[in-house]
This record gives sequence, structure tokens and C-alpha cells, in this order.
Amino acid sequence: MRYEGYGPGGVAVIVETLTDNRNRTAAEVRAAFSKLGGSLGETGSVSFQFDRVGEIRYAADVADPEAMLEAAIEAGAEDCQSSEEGHEIRCAPDDLNTVREALEERLGPPEEARLGWRAQVAVPIDAHQAETLFRLLETLDDNDDVQRVVSNVEFDDAVLERLSA
Repeated sequence: MRYEGYGPGGVAVIVETLTDNRNRTAAEVRAAFSKLGGSLGETGSVSFQFDRVGEIRYAADVADPEAMLEAAIEAGAEDCQSSEEGHEIRCAPDDLNTVREALEERLGPPEEARLGWRAQVAVPIDAHQAETLFRLLETLDDNDDVQRVVSNVEFDDAVLERLSA
């Protein structure tokens, strides 16, 4: 099941769940939104603000950034971001399996390959709203039935530092 809603500051939130009890999960997700300054919406009320993409992740030591970019382009990927943490390759959702297979043949199995959501526009929020939103995202993520929580929030570096302390 997928739930969509808005958190504090008008931040769009998508919650993907896998459950054996829809009623329990719906009630828990609804309660988290309402208790922490958000509102649960209908299906499609938020997802239009995101793009569905294929995401493939490799460890940083698999290849240097230049070699990874070359492999991703040859495999048919749309984008490749490399950092100290690893490589993230993005492709069209329909191309995920083809790109994953091409990369796997050249570089070995990826750490992760899945369909994901990418926000079209990030929403900045102030420090007070960030604290409440952070609690909402954390509460949703702690639910056993929740598989993934995605939002279009843009946290300020100072706020992130304070929240993670």
C-alpha cells in the first residue's frame, strides 16, 4: 500500500508499506500524520510532485567515478552521482532491469537496485517545522509495516546538525 500526505511546512510525504493488516497500518499512518502536524491525503495527492525512477547503488570501491560514469552511460542510465559513500545510478523505471544487468555484467552485483521516488522540487522549512517533520518521518520509519518513507524536504545544514545531535 502507498499512503500520501503533507507534513509540517507543506512538505509532501510518500509512505510505502507492506502489511498483512491494512486497517491497522492505515490507522497507524493516519495517527502519525495527525499527531505530528500533518494530514493524510488521497492516492495521487502528492505523488505528482515526484518522478518515478530506477535507482542502482554501488559501493565506492567498485570503480572510480569516471569509470562508473562511463559504465552507467554505456548501460543506458540517465544519471550517475558518485561520492565517498558510493555511486548512485538513475534510469527510467522501464530500463531498470536492463541497466542493472549491463552494470552487473561489467561491475558485479549492486548493493541495491529498486524503483524509487525523486522530488521534482525540494521544499525548504524553518527550524521549528523541521523538528516536527523529523519526528513524523522518524515515527513513520519506525513502524514495522513501513518499507520506505520519501519526502521533498530540504533541510538546512545547521538544522540537520542540530537534529542529529
